[in-house]
Amino acid sequence: MKIAVPREVEADERRVALTPAAVQRLASGGDAVRVEAGVADRAGWTDEDYQGAGAEVVAADALLDGADVVARVRPPSPEVIGALPAGVIHMSLLDPYRSPERLQAMASAGVTAISLEMVPRSTRAQKLDVLSSQASLAGYAAVMAAADTLPKIFPMMMTPAGTIPAARVFVIGAGVAGLQAIATARRLGARVEAFDTRPVVAEEVRSLGAKFLEIDLGGETGQTDQGYARQLTEEQLERQKQGMAEAIARADVVITTAQLFGRPAPQIVTRAMLADMRSGSVVVDMATATGGNVEGSEHGATVEVEGVHVIGPSNLPADVVIDASEMFASNVAAFVEEFRDEESGAFALDLEDDILARSVVTHGGAVVHPDLVETPADKEHT
Repeated sequence: MKIAVPREVEADERRVALTPAAVQRLASGGDAVRVEAGVADRAGWTDEDYQGAGAEVVAADALLDGADVVARVRPPSPEVIGALPAGVIHMSLLDPYRSPERLQAMASAGVTAISLEMVPRSTRAQKLDVLSSQASLAGYAAVMAAADTLPKIFPMMMTPAGTIPAARVFVIGAGVAGLQAIATARRLGARVEAFDTRPVVAEEVRSLGAKFLEIDLGGETGQTDQGYARQLTEEQLERQKQGMAEAIARADVVITTAQLFGRPAPQIVTRAMLADMRSGSVVVDMATATGGNVEGSEHGATVEVEGVHVIGPSNLPADVVIDASEMFASNVAAFVEEFRDEESGAFALDLEDDILARSVVTHGGAVVHPDLVETPADKEHT
């Protein structure tokens, strides 16, 4: 395959879709990788690093010539979509549920678009799972951001002047990001408490040395077949808020990770709850990109709400850009290898394959993903 890797253009995006190590890995399998000049300037790798790994470094206007696959981190802009050659396979995060116009544009351009966040959570697909690899780093970075902002230390410390108690950290949501946040806070010496609407994760929380907060939500909870938390009813959300109020009030740091795949994030921390926290406490809302879990949080900003520092990070994985890029690139390389035809070396686009059936969102001039196809009834209500 001829694989092209453009520079990321967003101001907050420092990651790169393929690192030199991933280029070398793909080149050893017979693929030809071409990268845009300066592709990883913000991640710390030089054009010479890429050339040494076997990539061709070219100007932007020559990047897509003859490309079979285009790999990037963030979704393409309308201008970029217009420049993509018909029939090319484009792999990136696409935010497909919230960007139907982008999907239609890619379909109209004749692009086969693979949405990396749609990769199913299955044993076979683990090595391709960009969401999990990046969420793990985000959970770590969230705790570090909180520790940097909190005006006290995390571990208990015994000194001649007295004993400093350990900071209290409350993590809401025990998915990949939440579990890593719990583990990181514990390693820093904090006392950690956590809650999740899925009782099945309680044992995982306890295995990391944290306390699991038990709240009777009533009705059906748990997770979907894809491993995501089920959406709660309004009554269940209210029960959750009441049950968490005391844990939030006694915490020095609260980290919220609650997101619903393809839907706005639930607001679960209110101003009234923030008002009950000690002045100077810290809340990290990891869901601001989809609306936020915390009343008053802002995406890409740190604001003070009721005397509490509320952090709304825009791109936590980019704060640890080297590891984030290495992990993202490993997922992309594994994806290419998984579907490289052994005889021809071309991308084997079998839409009956269980992974491709869930991650290919446009093909043959149309939106093809079953969850994203607009029906006549949808059109009547838009």
